[in-house]
Amino acid sequence: MRHDTPADAPNDAQHRARIQKIFDLVAPRYDLMNDLMSMGTHRLWKHRVAHIAGNGAGKAIDLAGGTGDIAKLLAKGGWRVTVCDPSEAMMEVGKQRCPNVEDWVVGVGENLPFENDAVDLLTVGFGLRNMTQPQKALKEAYRVLKPGGLFICLEFSTAAPWLRPIYDGYSLHIIPRLGAFVAGKREAYQYLVDSIRAFPDQETLKANMEDVGFDAVHYHNLSFGIAAIHIGRKTP
Repeated sequence: MRHDTPADAPNDAQHRARIQKIFDLVAPRYDLMNDLMSMGTHRLWKHRVAHIAGNGAGKAIDLAGGTGDIAKLLAKGGWRVTVCDPSEAMMEVGKQRCPNVEDWVVGVGENLPFENDAVDLLTVGFGLRNMTQPQKALKEAYRVLKPGGLFICLEFSTAAPWLRPIYDGYSLHIIPRLGAFVAGKREAYQYLVDSIRAFPDQETLKANMEDVGFDAVHYHNLSFGIAAIHIGRKTP
């Protein structure tokens, strides 16, 4: 493992600290809120990620893996999974819920604590948009994958035009109120909504992945583009 620390600009460090504080605060009810906000759909999306990954006996990293939803599914498919997340509070919840996932590592996507060409699979679910430098995180994902290794990113994206007004209304007005009512953290869920709205659309993220070297990049829209799964391979 690498143990160097990220050299952040002051604004990056402040932004990362703010995000980590938010996830530490919401950790106890994070999964419940996800179920309520998506009406359980996020679990179907995560199963889709595991289906794309397939069964494997190789090494996998679930980046920003938090409470371990995706890691648990990958482990059931035979992968040897390491969850890497900056929030120890989130991972503590995950450790209790995912006994088949043994390796939990504190780390940030912009400076992964792993060697070059270390793993066969790297997944990230709803985490890329929370990183201070998403493009640097993509470069790090490419670095730690073995040649031919698979990268899968599940993230909120840009909904179809006919759905966008409805979805915008829901995300802007309902989600923060749910956060206040269920988790008592309206400001945290307001941040999450803002981060979704600021994230690149499907084609831009595809181009960003290609820019760092991923081959055969493509994506699948989920729920009419509310979310998308982007897939690419490291050049063999």
